[in-house]
This record gives sequence, C-alpha cells and structure tokens, in this order.
Amino acid sequence: MVPQFGLVAEQVEKVNPDLVARDEQGKPYTVRYDALNAMLLNEFLKEHSHVQEQDAIITRQQKQIDALVMGLQKVTAQLELIETAPNAVSNQLLGDRSR
Repeated sequence: MVPQFGLVAEQVEKVNPDLVARDEQGKPYTVRYDALNAMLLNEFLKEHSHVQEQDAIITRQQKQIDALVMGLQKVTAQLELIETAPNAVSNQLLGDRSR
C-alpha cells in the first residue's frame, strides 16, 4: 500500500473556508482538492509579482547607493585637495624666503 497524504478539513477551513466542502450540518467534511490547485497558483503568482517589485526596488536603491558613493568620493577628493593646498602654499612661501 502506497502512503497517501491529505489535508485536514478543519485546519484548511481556518485558512480558507472556500476550500472546504460541508456536510448537512454545515460542518467541514472534506477539502475541495479541485479548487486547491487554482488557489495555490493564484498565491504563487501574487508572490512572484511581489518578488519582481522588490527586485525593481532593490535595483533602484543600488543605483542610488552607487550615485551617493560616487558623490562622496568626489567630496572626499575635494577635501583632500583643500587640506593639502595650504601646506603646498606654505612650503612655497618658506622656500621663497630662504633664497
């Protein structure tokens, strides 16, 4: 005998009542497996769309990070020039006086 697995109707009802068939008293009787595949496909498509949106956001944010890093590098280079410029001028002046 091949083991078979199934879902418990009462547990499925808590997640999605539309996937459960009911008996005469309205109690969960069985899982509507015919509707399960469509529901799973729909949920998969939603998640896939969500992942694509997140990928687009990540791509945009990475471009912004790259632009910010480039801007920071330019500012850092300019600050280094400003810091070394007074020393260069001082060295020139001192060199001129020693002559």
